[in-house]
Amino acid sequence: MPKNITLKLPDETALWARRKAAEEDTSVSKLVAALLEREMRLSDAYWRAFEHWKSHRPAAAAGAAGRMSRDEVHERR
Repeated sequence: MPKNITLKLPDETALWARRKAAEEDTSVSKLVAALLEREMRLSDAYWRAFEHWKSHRPAAAAGAAGRMSRDEVHERR
C-alpha cells in the first residue's frame, strides 16, 4: 500500500517537477514515485551484479598457487 510522505523542495525544483509532470501528463507524486523506483531498481541491479562478479572470480579465489604461470598464459595452442 502506498505511503504518503512530505517533501520540502526549493521553489525552482518544485516548479521543474510541476512542469515535468505536466509534460508527462501525470502528477508530481507519480513522477517522484517513478523516479525513486527507477533509482531503486538501478541500485539493486548494480549491487546484484557486483555480488555476482565477486562470487564468480575463480582466479582470485584460487590464490596465486592456483593461477596459470606466465608461460601457460602466453602459450600458443
